[in-house]
Amino acid sequence: MSDILITGANGQLGTELRHLLDERGIAYDAFDSKEMDITDAKGVADRFAEVQPKIVFHCAAFTAVDAAEDEKKDLNWTVNEDGTKNVAEAAQKAGATLVYISTDYVFDGTNEGEYAVDAPTNPKNEYGKAKLAGERLVASIMDKYYIIRTSWVFGKYGKNFVYTMLRLAKDHDRLTVVNDQVGRPTWTRTLAKFMLYAVQHQIPYGYYQLSNDGSCSWYEFASEILKDQSVDVQPVTSAEYPQKAYRPRHSIMSLAKVKKAGFSPLSWQEALQDFIKSLD
Repeated sequence: MSDILITGANGQLGTELRHLLDERGIAYDAFDSKEMDITDAKGVADRFAEVQPKIVFHCAAFTAVDAAEDEKKDLNWTVNEDGTKNVAEAAQKAGATLVYISTDYVFDGTNEGEYAVDAPTNPKNEYGKAKLAGERLVASIMDKYYIIRTSWVFGKYGKNFVYTMLRLAKDHDRLTVVNDQVGRPTWTRTLAKFMLYAVQHQIPYGYYQLSNDGSCSWYEFASEILKDQSVDVQPVTSAEYPQKAYRPRHSIMSLAKVKKAGFSPLSWQEALQDFIKSLD
């Protein structure tokens, strides 16, 4: 047994976190949905009673944003609200610190500047609403918690925008990408490092926002991903590329609080470059 419990062990972030802990020689117990179904309150309670963790990294989530609008709407809420409640209650009973990962989708994306950590929330899609419900449950149940909002996540161990662009570039001479949605990309490696940094340095509990530094549109992100590929990337508007779920147009979250806590994230360009190098 260890002091650390990870939910969503085989997801994009959970896998990245496990690799980081392995590299640093830190023991942990990690469970995927088959080993611990977070929507089963008794199963979660039993697993926590067995492990007795001091730190819980809650990486499990339902993240299919468009599916959450209709055919998987109930599942979205069951995992992101009910599942988070089960994990928080078990973590609180164990006296653990909980690290919960949330999203920029808790904001409506109409702010022209950066969203401060304490800016008013106003989610416009079902995924954002369910994740905000999870935030509120964590804050109401837990004594010791970090709620970390992130955005535009990419990494080695799951489906994401970077992999999609690299795959499409192999079969297309020309790609079109929306240029009127602006945000901050986040490498899972940077996020995992901050999650660990928060608990190791015992920074003040509460809400944080973490991504890589700088901002861009999806078009600019794609152009940087494919700058060494022989493919023409062209900008289009969101109206030309309709999606089922509402996407925030301007969701740049302030990094001031994580920087004040002593953590300096790489720029998104540096993070992307390091990530692509890691694929060789």
